[in-house]
This record gives sequence, C-alpha cells and structure tokens, in this order.
Amino acid sequence: LPLLNVLFSVYNIVMSEITFKRKFYDEMLEWKMNSNGKSALMIDGARRVGKSTIAEVFAKNEYDDYLLIDFVNASKDIKDNFDNLGNMDVFFRNLFLFAGKGLKSSNSVIIFDEVQKFPRAREAIKYLVKDGRYHYIETGSLISIKKKSQEIVIPSEEDKRKMYPMDFEEFLWATGDNVTAPFIKDCFEKRIPMGDKLHRKIMTTFRTYFAIGGMPQVVDAFVQGKNYQEIDMIKRNILSLYEEDLAKYDDENHEKATAIFKAIPEQLSNHNSKFKFSIIDENARYRNYIYSVKCIAESMIGNYCRNITNPQITLDLFAESDNFKLFMGDTGLLVTQILRTSNTVQEDLYRKIITGHLGANLGMIFENMVAQMLRARGYELFFHEYYYTPEGKKTEQRYEVDFLIVKNGHLCPIEVKSSAYKNHESFDYYVEKYNPKKHDRFIIYTKDLAQDNDIIFIPIYMTMCL
Repeated sequence: LPLLNVLFSVYNIVMSEITFKRKFYDEMLEWKMNSNGKSALMIDGARRVGKSTIAEVFAKNEYDDYLLIDFVNASKDIKDNFDNLGNMDVFFRNLFLFAGKGLKSSNSVIIFDEVQKFPRAREAIKYLVKDGRYHYIETGSLISIKKKSQEIVIPSEEDKRKMYPMDFEEFLWATGDNVTAPFIKDCFEKRIPMGDKLHRKIMTTFRTYFAIGGMPQVVDAFVQGKNYQEIDMIKRNILSLYEEDLAKYDDENHEKATAIFKAIPEQLSNHNSKFKFSIIDENARYRNYIYSVKCIAESMIGNYCRNITNPQITLDLFAESDNFKLFMGDTGLLVTQILRTSNTVQEDLYRKIITGHLGANLGMIFENMVAQMLRARGYELFFHEYYYTPEGKKTEQRYEVDFLIVKNGHLCPIEVKSSAYKNHESFDYYVEKYNPKKHDRFIIYTKDLAQDNDIIFIPIYMTMCL
C-alpha cells in the first residue's frame, strides 16, 4: 500500500512465533513521510521494550533493502571506519565490505542498533544525513548518561521518539482481543458504564496485564502459555540487565543509581509514596544523588513524578526537582521486584494480584500502573501536595492530588484508589482552596464508570483514554 494509505494503521511485529501489534510503528511511518531523509529516527527506550525488533521489521516492510549494524557486536573494522567520514565514498565502500552486505537501492535504510555502545556513530548522523544516500534509524538505551555522550556533539538531525512497554490495548491485541479496547474508548467518550459483567471481566484481564507487564518478551511467554514462575524468571533477568547497566554507571560516576532503583518498591510503599533518601542512607542528600535519579528517569526504567507548588497549566514551571516520587517504568517489573522480597510461591502471589487480593501492596501497584499509562499517553508526571484548614478544624492539614495533567487546555487533577472507595476529600478541599474553573476531575478506581457533578469515576483500565 502507498505510505499515505497506511500512515495511521497498526502493523504486525513478529517476535518468536507470536505476532504483536505496536502503535509505535505509526510514529515511524510519520517520521519517514515527514522527514524524507532529512533526519534520522532515534528510538529511545528502556532495554527490552522492543526497539530493535520494530526497527528491523519497519526496515523490511517500508524499504527495498536495509543494513543492520549492532554496536554490541560490531567489529573493530566497522568502528574504525568512522574515521573515513570525510570521504563518504570510502566510508560506504568499507562499511559494506566489513558488514558483508551492500544496499540495493537508494530506498534503503541503515540501522544503528544499540548506538549508545559507540557514541561516534550517533555523532556521525549529522554527516550521513547531509550526504543523503540512505535513511537512518538509531536505537538506544541509557543514552543520556553523561559518560557515554560527553565527548560527542549530539546531532540536531535526530528525530528522537520515546518507545514505552506495551500498553493495555497492545496487550489485548497480543491475546487476540481486538474488540474490547474500542468499546472501552466508546464508553469513556460517552461517559456510560461498561456494565457489571463486562467490567468484572475486563478488570480481571487488566490485573493480569499489570501482573505480567508490558515487556514484549514477557508478554510473548504469557501468550505462549508459560507458567508464572517461568514468566517471573524472564522479568528477573530483565531486572538483572538493568541493574548491571546501573552498576556500570555507579562504577564510573561514584553514584548510587543501583541502590535507588532497588529501593523503588519500598519507597512506593510509604504512606504518600514520596521518595526519601533516608531509606537508602540516613546521611543521604538529594544533591549527592541527583544524577542517579536522572539516570533512572532518562533511561526510562523509572518514571519521575515531581511535586508542583502552584497548580497552573504551565506545570513544569512550578515543579520541585527534589520533591518527587519514582515509579517503575513497567509495572510487571515492579511486581517481580516485590516478589523478590517474598518467600511466598510466585504462582500464589500472581493469583492474588489477578484476583485483587494482594492486600496493602496493591495500592502502590495501582498507582504505578496509572503513572505508566499516563507516560505512555505522552504526559509528564506531576503531583500536588498542599495545606488547607477545613471548616471546623483549627490547624492546617496536608492533602495531596496524586496526579495533575493538562487535557484540552484544562488542568485535570487525578486521584488513584485501589478499591471501590469513593471519598474525594482532597479534591473538595483543592476546589475550595484554589477555586479553579469548572473542569473534569478523575478518580481512578476499581469499579465501573460513574459521575458525580464534575468528578468522573473511571475504572483503572480507562486511564488509557485520558
């Protein structure tokens, strides 16, 4: 099909024997059409979210030919060849020789996979794009760690796009369900309940989703019928990869990124989920850990949520960098982190999660899932804590709005509840304190959609509609 006819379609991504659909493919199509070779596509994301797979499938589908250079395994000859960028004819002649493959036509793309392993290749994009012979796609993880990029000039010819774990709709597609997500969206837009029977069924599927998570390799194992112990082992291996990357960062920068990452479950189990460095070290201070926190956030293995001091639509202007929450980038990995500290058999704990009987830990899993879904929708994460003296009280009380987003030009507060509890005290006092213009307020909980004036109660799976 011509490119214009398929711009907003969703393509199949093949992994093992399972065919997955990924929405990111449409972003790649948009880049190809709009860029027309004037920029390289940089796919930024945590390890194992499917960057390399989607890059190669896109190359196979959308170009006459492609060349994949994996800088994890690239030879010294290929790397040394970047000294020849001053003479592009020599550069490409040697590249094809050392790679053992040439390109058949100008409608071809070169993929620089895991480009963070060889920053010079990323810097070379400026000259390769200017040369104009081919298109370029880069993939990378932990790219923004200063140690890996401080000696290069980041090219302005990059179109950098973030790729996240599979969202709930993609998870449904992976299980062969193509009808539930459109129905969820329709009910949300029309503000009508799903109906008790269907809602309960979707909630069970959704709990399965956040127990499994959105890492394609893990979803693949689930679809293939692996048991939860096998699934959990795959997630443990992914966590180990993350920790190995962070350990290298700690060795080179004398920071404590590994300790911060491992502490996320304990931090989220706090009463208000705010990050407390004293849990890691009683003498710890933010200024000594700032780069480690940014490393985790920018590598997309964690989601950084900052407090704002003034609830205005220009949220970033009022954000406090040192007053924050840190969520896991993938909720399924958070579940496995929690399981690491438990002596209970994995199958039993997974069963409790899926049936909604996990107990106290379910609250942090719910909030983490909402954070993940909001990030996948393109929102930066902010919360708001404030003090207010309610009528009949003598002293100020502390209240918190779990998330604040800007939707259709309006500031929308969000409260997350891991039960059917409908109390919205913090919302009411928020309105009394700030007297905002009429706008939607969302309480995300476990029951079906309901509405109370301008407060909309939505089941957690409808977060994907915000």
